[in-house]
Amino acid sequence: MGTVAQEAAIDLLKGEIPVEEDESLLLSGDVNTGLVLVDIVNGFCTVGAGNLAPVAPDRQISAMVDESVKLAEVFCEKKWPIYALRDSHHPDVPEPPHPPHCITGTDESELVPALQWLENEPNVTVRCKDCIDGFIGSIEKDGSNVFVNWVKANEIKTILVVGICADICVLDFVCSVLSARNRGFLSPLKDVIVYSPGCATFDLPVQIARNIKGALPHPRELMHHIGLYMAKGRGAKVVSHISFDTTTSET
Repeated sequence: MGTVAQEAAIDLLKGEIPVEEDESLLLSGDVNTGLVLVDIVNGFCTVGAGNLAPVAPDRQISAMVDESVKLAEVFCEKKWPIYALRDSHHPDVPEPPHPPHCITGTDESELVPALQWLENEPNVTVRCKDCIDGFIGSIEKDGSNVFVNWVKANEIKTILVVGICADICVLDFVCSVLSARNRGFLSPLKDVIVYSPGCATFDLPVQIARNIKGALPHPRELMHHIGLYMAKGRGAKVVSHISFDTTTSET
């Protein structure tokens, strides 16, 4: 299928499953809001950093990192809570169908350089996870959940979610959080909001995937759209613009 035909097919599918985004989100100190950063680590975002890292500069991933940095800076200025998930795997525990990636103790599992300063911020909780779903990855051996405790300790009513990949780790986390909220496990959490410009995913065209054993095609534009569509279908809000009412900061 040629490029024009592919674009037409994607446009057709997007028309059949539209994502009607709320245009703007206004954040204020009146509602306790937490920022969740999903897997903005070298192994997924920094060129050449690993098996699942981009092989060349990637505009969508760079934009996602930039948007996430802007939000993190404002949240830290306001001393609002941040929960930063870092993909981090034991070398002897595979995560099929993916190749080894973000091995614990390597640069791959570290936050990207533009966000490493968060490690020392008092309002930031960093959680290393060893699975796709950051909610499941926040469960401790004793059965407690670090994310649940973070929500309750900060009395968070709204979480704002950004990161990579929109249709994989972000989506799985959002779906689990919504299910836990609906079951009453996350009181007082009410709203789960996905900021679309603050999310990204990868591109693996079908012609390349055919030559990689076990790989599935992953057309970026379509899968990014589907990730947002599925999140909204589960009960999340999807927004394309964020502003803050107590400062001039805006993204």
